Parts: sequence; structure tokens; C-alpha cells
Amino acid sequence: MALQSAIVHASPSRYALMKMGDAMTGTWANMTAADLGREIDKGRIHPVELAEFFLDLAENHPLAPRIYARATPARARGEAMAAAARAKAGLRKGLLDGVPISWKDLFDTAGVATEAGSALLKGRVPDRDAAVLETATLGGLVCLGKTHMSELAFSGLGLNPVTATPPCLNDEKAVPGGSSSGGAASVAFGLAPAAIGSDTGGSVRVPAAWNDLVGLKTSHGSLPMTGIVPLIDAFDTVGPLAHSVEDCAHLHAVLLGEKPIDLSVPTLAGARFAVLETLALDDIRDRPARGFQDAVDRLSRHGARVERITAPEAAEAMALSAALFTAEAYGTWRDVIETAPEKMFAPILARFRSGAAVSAADFVAGWRRLKTLRAIWADRVAAYDAVLIPTSPILPPEAQRLLSDDAYYATENLLALRNTRMGNMLGVAALTLPTSQPSCGISLMTLPGTDRRLLRLGLAAERALH
Repeated sequence: MALQSAIVHASPSRYALMKMGDAMTGTWANMTAADLGREIDKGRIHPVELAEFFLDLAENHPLAPRIYARATPARARGEAMAAAARAKAGLRKGLLDGVPISWKDLFDTAGVATEAGSALLKGRVPDRDAAVLETATLGGLVCLGKTHMSELAFSGLGLNPVTATPPCLNDEKAVPGGSSSGGAASVAFGLAPAAIGSDTGGSVRVPAAWNDLVGLKTSHGSLPMTGIVPLIDAFDTVGPLAHSVEDCAHLHAVLLGEKPIDLSVPTLAGARFAVLETLALDDIRDRPARGFQDAVDRLSRHGARVERITAPEAAEAMALSAALFTAEAYGTWRDVIETAPEKMFAPILARFRSGAAVSAADFVAGWRRLKTLRAIWADRVAAYDAVLIPTSPILPPEAQRLLSDDAYYATENLLALRNTRMGNMLGVAALTLPTSQPSCGISLMTLPGTDRRLLRLGLAAERALH
């Protein structure tokens, strides 16, 4: 089957990837990862041709330089050839065997630069893959390349004047959300079927929401962080960004090296949800508020019982976040940063350096209190299937204004991550789903260790929201 070319159509507010050619290759860039896997299984897509299709986009698409930090064509071709041989022999390792995906540029790739969006790490070439990438490769996923990200993963905006700022799906003037910005853009613009990112304070969920994708924040510690450039070890997690909950469920299983959950769609009848009113609805802009309320109404119409709760412990936990986040981040990166601070984007540098003002006593006391608050939260929400919040209370901010208006940058950066960071502080598993409003998501939060149950619930919620 001949490979087909791709063209881009741009409108003032939204890019749309358009394919030419026969009906088969003409749909590849718009298909879910699971659907591509099913076509491979039926023999209608050859893994090598699929890899070449996306490699061609990564090489020639006009937006690719803002999305991919670097492609890995030799690796992708070798992995696709192996997947094709398994498919021919009837030995596929799972539904996603042979499906190509992108990886955030903080996952180590053997022999390929991993620079975490920072000039401080320019030329850093690891000698082995990150543990999750090793597992994913064994599970049959094909590595297309590494995507741009916020500098050292320490911003939820996705603005990075040091390397590149990826595009936002619904507003060409806006940032895409971060720090897994390029990963979200690679999926939203059809340059990868799915992506793997990381989430420390919302870095999967915010770009997923702002680009109308599904994003999973896994439970902390459920996936190994070996070989991943750290930000804050106590909060860093790995998670997929994709077109569907089904994709996220399959990717989650591959990353774990396990079988996927039961993917028959459950019902919401009898489900009990809590809308968190503490902080999560404060200062929310009009469109995110409308998208969230519409989503809650749809869940109710599909049988879910929805109640509203307050949780003072959530507000208290958030008050601890600045000290706990910045102190560990600066402690992790101080020696590297201070060798060449001029190489950093000034607002990111300032955020790191603010951690120097946190005393050891305050840091220890903060963590002791946070553990207590997490226990209070767990008791409060134990009776609910999930807690619902708007993924972000704001829309994607304008990139150029962020660069020129310090007050705007400070306000939008804090609000972008406020709701998602609350989930990290409380130690939850979380899933963001698109709503009826572009760039507006709803998040379902569950207790740690419930990732698989959350994905099952997400399948039912996704159906209700469509």
C-alpha cells in the first residue's frame, strides 16, 4: 500500500489536519490508537507503513518543529518491523502492538538526547531507556520520538521560549498547557495516535484538557520513575494522553506490563459522585464553568447521583503546596541551575529559586501535616465513586501576552494548575475528559491505587459526555 501525503488547513482559530489518498491511509492521523491496533490485527494496516506515515508527518508537517524535539526514525522502523513479524506469525503482544506513540522529552531513550526542555541539559544522551519505555517496547509500542515540554517540567502553561512552544488545538495564539505540551499537541494535531507524559502538578491533565483529549494521572508510585528526568520525586507520575479512555486504558496496561481492564462499557446507574466546591470552582471563567456544569448534568442524566461537598483539608493542603513543591524542586536542581542560570527562562528560574526560602523545619512539618490531611480526605470521599472538578478553571492563555505581561503570567500560571495540583497534593488518581466546551475538561478523582477502577468509571462517563 503506498504511503499518502498530508496537508494542513488552518483557520484563524483552529488548525485541522487533512489527509489525502485512499480511505485507509486517509484516516490514520484521526484514528484512535486502539482502532489502529484493531486494523493491524485484521491485516489491513502494516505496522511499518503506519510508522512511516507518522515519521513522515514528524519530518514534514509544518507544525512538527514546535511539537517534536527530535524523532527516532531508526528505532521506530526497527520496532515496527518486529511488530509486523509478530503480526504475521500470529504472535501479537496486545492490541497496541505495532502502534506508534510519542514520548515526552524527559523519558530517557538510549543513544538519543533527552533534554527535558532545558538548555541546561543540551546534549545529554542517556545510555539506556527509562524503565517504562523498556516495558512499553517489550509490549510492542513503537517510539516515534520525543516531544517538546515546559522547561524542566516546572510550568502548567506549556510556554517555552528556550526550546519551543507547541501549538494549542483550539487557538493558534494560545499556549497548549504543560508541561506535557508537545505530547498533547502530537495527538491533537494528528502527529501521533497517543503520547506518554508526566504529571507532577497537572502536567498530563492540563494539556489534555486544553487540547480536547483524555489524560490519566496515575497513582504516585504505581509506575517506576527510573530513567525519567525528575522534577519532584514525591509527586512525579507517568500518564498517557490520548483520544479516548479506551486508549488510556490500553496504554496504562502496556506501561504496567499487565493485561488491560475489562473494556466492556459499564453503566453510571447507581454511581455516586461528589462535586468539590472548595477552591475548585473559585475564579472559574465562563466557558470552563459552562463545560463543567453541562458535563455534570449529563452524568446525572445517565444515572449518576451527584452531591456537592466542601473539604477544608483540600484548601489546607493547597496552602502547603508552594513550599513542598519549590523546596524539593530547587533541592533537586540547584547545583545544575546555578552553574548557568542565564540559560533559563526567567519566570521558571524564579520559581525554582523560591524554594531556597523554605526552611528544612517547614518542609518536614509540611509533609507531616499533608499526610494527616490526605487521611482526612480519604475518609471524607470514601463513599463516593469519584470526586468531580473542572480540570482547569481557565482557558489557554495567549502566548505573546504571557511573555510581555508579568502579572498576567503569574495569575494564569497559578490558576492553570490550581485544580490539578490539588489532586497531586491529596494523592489521588485522576482522569480528565473533554466537555461540550472546547479546551475545557472535567476531572474524575479517586483514591490512590484505584487507577483501573477509575478507567472503568471513565469509560461510562465518556459515553455519557458524548
